[in-house]
Amino acid sequence: MDDLERWRADTPGCTERIHLNNAGASLMPAPVLRAIAEHLELESRIGGYEAEGLRADAIAECYRHLAALVGARPANIAVTSSATDAFTRALSAFDFRPGDRIVTTRCDYVSNQIQFLALQRRRGVVVEHAPDLPEGGVDPDGLRALLRRGPARLVSATWVPTNSGLVQDVEAVGEVCRDEGVPYLVDGCQAVGQLPVDIARISCDYFSATARKFLRGPRGIGFLAVSDAALGRGDYPLYVDMRGARWTDPDRFEIVPGADRFEDWEFPQALVLGQGEAARYALAVGVERAGARAWALAAALRERLADLPGVRVLDRGPRPCAIVTAAIEGRHAQSVVEALYAHGINTTATLREYAVYDMDQKGAGSALRVSPHYYNTEAELERFVDALGGLLT
Repeated sequence: MDDLERWRADTPGCTERIHLNNAGASLMPAPVLRAIAEHLELESRIGGYEAEGLRADAIAECYRHLAALVGARPANIAVTSSATDAFTRALSAFDFRPGDRIVTTRCDYVSNQIQFLALQRRRGVVVEHAPDLPEGGVDPDGLRALLRRGPARLVSATWVPTNSGLVQDVEAVGEVCRDEGVPYLVDGCQAVGQLPVDIARISCDYFSATARKFLRGPRGIGFLAVSDAALGRGDYPLYVDMRGARWTDPDRFEIVPGADRFEDWEFPQALVLGQGEAARYALAVGVERAGARAWALAAALRERLADLPGVRVLDRGPRPCAIVTAAIEGRHAQSVVEALYAHGINTTATLREYAVYDMDQKGAGSALRVSPHYYNTEAELERFVDALGGLLT
């Protein structure tokens, strides 16, 4: 059995559908599902807290796998309920005041953009967007010029936007932030599992991610990587609880030394173990290897889609990733998604409201989003293209 056959044998969902929505939620491999189910079964027999105590070593191992995935130490990892939860916990570590500048990109994730606007409305911060390069993605030199106009409280960038195959140069942004002495928050939600990650190389203070996308873990769990610099300066979330701090006196508390200061006391430990197993599985496959195959499948798919009448591929950037987006002339993308689902093919739609700057620039109100992963096959892509072509005739 070759590797592709083994990966597909580990993925029971491959026998039921063609799953091309890995940027939404990948099909979990069997070891991930088994880790979750076994812990739930244990909780049902001996109790939730007792099961957690019995599996303490396995839970600790999950942190080691996640740390290895992003080039960190286990003490730099906080488990959260999602990537958005991780992002907002990092954001809440900053005591924003009226006039504070948050500098972000024109391709940041929709929830992040809304949170910045909410801070603008409620706290009086100033939200600014760095310019894009002509080929797409944030312009590091433009960002540097923006930062030199005055002090900024935070820079934030989404590595891979949810609405296209663009890969932003977060390492170059990190270099600018390091030179200018500005804290840096990276949304790595779509990057983990398809791109090698090294938070030190990126020079970020915070890195948020989820289990459910290209990492192939369960929904309802994610993580936040916190740099030594952020821990060292005493950053902690606004709503720290008994997991992240010790109540020492009636009017005093002490923050714990590690990134667990960003965690909650209560965890779904079955999902913690599932996420850890997904990280272990990704490391075993090899993230660079997995990403290279997924990107090659996506590149081939872009070529095939460009040949279909009425289809306009929207992805920008010098080297697009494993997310393929295309506008369908005369059709709302959601109707195409539903028609493809009836053919046993999973895709999703991306809408203007998910990425107002980017979609307006492209002149698209909606787009079909197709995201293959390393366990998909060329034959599955052929069936997808044939099915889509049939819908358009």
